Amino acid sequence: MNKGSEVGRGKTKVLFEHPERSDALVIVQQDQISAGDGAKRHVIQGKGRLAALTTARIYRLLNACGIPTHFLSGGEDEDGNEMLVRRCTMIPIEVVVRGVAAGSYLKRNPGVKSGTVLAPRLVEYFFKDDANHDPQYTADQIVDEGIATTAELAQMTDVARLVFDVLAHAWRRADVLLVDLKVEFGRATDADGNTEIILADVIDNDSWRIWPGGDQALMLDKQIYRNMAAPTSDDLGAVKSKYEEVAELVGKFQKSTGGFVGIIMGSAADAPHADRVAKALGQLGVPSRKHVASAHKTPTYALQRVQQLDNMLGRVVYVTIAGRSNALSAFVDAATANPVIACPPIGSSFGGMDVLSSLHLPSGIGSTVVLEPENAALAAAKILAVDDTVLYGRVLVTQWRNRVQVMEGDSRVNALPQSNGKA
Repeated sequence: MNKGSEVGRGKTKVLFEHPERSDALVIVQQDQISAGDGAKRHVIQGKGRLAALTTARIYRLLNACGIPTHFLSGGEDEDGNEMLVRRCTMIPIEVVVRGVAAGSYLKRNPGVKSGTVLAPRLVEYFFKDDANHDPQYTADQIVDEGIATTAELAQMTDVARLVFDVLAHAWRRADVLLVDLKVEFGRATDADGNTEIILADVIDNDSWRIWPGGDQALMLDKQIYRNMAAPTSDDLGAVKSKYEEVAELVGKFQKSTGGFVGIIMGSAADAPHADRVAKALGQLGVPSRKHVASAHKTPTYALQRVQQLDNMLGRVVYVTIAGRSNALSAFVDAATANPVIACPPIGSSFGGMDVLSSLHLPSGIGSTVVLEPENAALAAAKILAVDDTVLYGRVLVTQWRNRVQVMEGDSRVNALPQSNGKA
């Protein structure tokens, strides 16, 4: 990768200008490993390559989920230990998300037992200052000292939790417990010239604690090195082997299970409603197949369609759409062991009554009933996301953006002049 002049250097990486892009930098990972704010430092040949490989694979996963990051390319194949990233101004705060009590948290909270599950997940902030051992900061301190605005810190906190949840899901699939995670953020300029907060810096085996099978004794992370008083060359070789194992495991995170959604309509008249479901699924990256099959007029054909979809590769979730009867939903639900979601067109006569809300739904339906097509798509995606980390992340990001839109709407409403109720 072509590089310009050096613009910055950390304990384990060097930043260079990109000779052709003013909006990008090249990060080169070094073979250094350190602990105690740099007090202990060693060289492990090939660690930079493993750090870049792990970071690139993590960021590709997060980018696929829709999380805003600085990662552009590199870190694999011929790129060696180099990555291309968006240029940003780093915010000097480490955001630590804890799912399990460990490390410095135990020292600050001696009454808590190691391994205690923290629910909800705990978010802590540390000011980057090696000379003072990265002191812990409160949210008020960060805002009062002008390090980040309230809105910026809220986004950093939300995204840090999202990243933890996505990576925790991926590690669970490998039977590994993600204990805690450290991430950092920067301010970047988007295409319209606006400033945006993005996930930045590296995320590698130095960034977390991971315990296979939830057993701390089997740890795979940097804590192994931290626990070594005076590591020998053999000790450092053992550390490298753990980093190699982690890089290989992370490479499997993005593997999809190939799930899809079968959309069964009672008649061609239901197509517009089905199209909304399919569009929402497409935005989440979930493939779908649409069919028309009537439980009343063509029961044998409908059964064949369900059996065909059941026998296809990949897990299937059904969404049934029928405006005049709940028979199609009940029929499909009885014909398959896979999940079924009924999504009747709003205002239709479903089971002989107008569907206006969940309070008016008829009884006797084994499947879940969701009225809005977009919500039906999200419900189907949640089911498929159990075994698909990318889809799991996309669902989380969609829910997060929906919450942000609601809160922004509330802010706009409250910014308007309030009526006193008088004519």
